[in-house]
Amino acid sequence: MATAMDQLVGFGLVAFSLLLFVYYTIWIIILPFIDSDHGIHKFFLPREYSVTIPVVAGLLLVLFVGVFIVIVMWKNRKPAKTD
Repeated sequence: MATAMDQLVGFGLVAFSLLLFVYYTIWIIILPFIDSDHGIHKFFLPREYSVTIPVVAGLLLVLFVGVFIVIVMWKNRKPAKTD
């Protein structure tokens, strides 16, 4: 069973992900249909970042997964047999 702290951390991660999803969805899908002089635009980053941020996040994810795999493989390597 999960402890109360595990449940709290899990709830926090789900809440953060939900907020991030809602923010990004509004930023990408809804904001282009609202006039650029409307006050809601001050709460969002410029549209150029809508592509840059996910690309950088994806590259960092691939980098970290690759580093993790290399570390695990390095620790589990077996010495070469000498006959």
